[in-house]
Amino acid sequence: MAVRTIQWSKDQVIMLDQRLLPGKEVYRAFRDYAKVAQAIRDMVIRGAPAIGVAAAMGVALGAVWVKGKNFDREIERIFRTFAKTRPTAANLFWALDRMRRVYIEKRSLGIETVKRLLKEEAHKIYEEDIAGNRLLGKFGAKILGNSSRILTHCNAGALATAGYGTALGVIRAIREAGREVEVLVNETRPFLQGARLTAWELQKEKIPVTLVTDSMAGYLMQHGKVDAVIVGCDRIAANGDVANKIGTYGIAVLARRHNIPFYVAGPTSSIDLRCPTGAEIPIEQRNPKEVSHIFGHPVAPRGVRILNPGFDITYHDLISAIITEKGVITPPLQQNIRAYGHHQ
Repeated sequence: MAVRTIQWSKDQVIMLDQRLLPGKEVYRAFRDYAKVAQAIRDMVIRGAPAIGVAAAMGVALGAVWVKGKNFDREIERIFRTFAKTRPTAANLFWALDRMRRVYIEKRSLGIETVKRLLKEEAHKIYEEDIAGNRLLGKFGAKILGNSSRILTHCNAGALATAGYGTALGVIRAIREAGREVEVLVNETRPFLQGARLTAWELQKEKIPVTLVTDSMAGYLMQHGKVDAVIVGCDRIAANGDVANKIGTYGIAVLARRHNIPFYVAGPTSSIDLRCPTGAEIPIEQRNPKEVSHIFGHPVAPRGVRILNPGFDITYHDLISAIITEKGVITPPLQQNIRAYGHHQ
């Protein structure tokens, strides 16, 4: 893999600091679970699958350093800390549920055994993410057929996962199958994940990439320059509505207007069957300075009122298919999705 997003080494969690890309490749080592949680909040690491892996490793890290007599009280505090980091991504809560299940079911075996099993479970989540994304990529490469000019929004690559990618995993799989592909990358304001991260990843792997502003998507579609759109996701509701980075909904509407297929790529851990529709998905409201400033420099008048929702909802009827590691979910999504989702 060209990119190592997150690793566990010698009871430390090591992350590539994505805030500094593409200018610097800096790895941060964490020995304190609270700092792992802060790193998730501050977007040192981001992307729904990667957040899930980081939370699982963070729980295991916290457990390592807890003293025996305070174990039960402290482990609950650790779970609560991670649950408060990012509200929209389903993978975070899915990973915490898995870690909690290990704690509850194995607590009677003793604290040291539980600590070891929590580390093992976090490693399983990490390994499963990479293996699952490779499968997802192969399913996606097949359904995209001969599409060679693909538009994507935000970053759903190795940086957003344990190390292979969902939407970019599909593009990698297309290349691995020997087919030509060019990726049109939206810059993804306000945090510029497309410009800073997706373009960087694709260049690193020598995949042809063209960077465009978010407002150019309609122009590109009007002029026949887009064969398909593929994006990642942060949560998928039971009816197939999808939460993804702000701006995704507008691209889906444009794709429908121009009869261009719009695909969502995500692991089944992103499916939340407890959430009936997209209307119930919590939308994270982020720091206004992400909009008013770029790399610390103001680009708006001081005191202007700012909105900064991190995500929007794309309705299920705008989605051509959802690509997962277990297969491709086709419409009607609200019926077919139940065979793939998690009920915990």
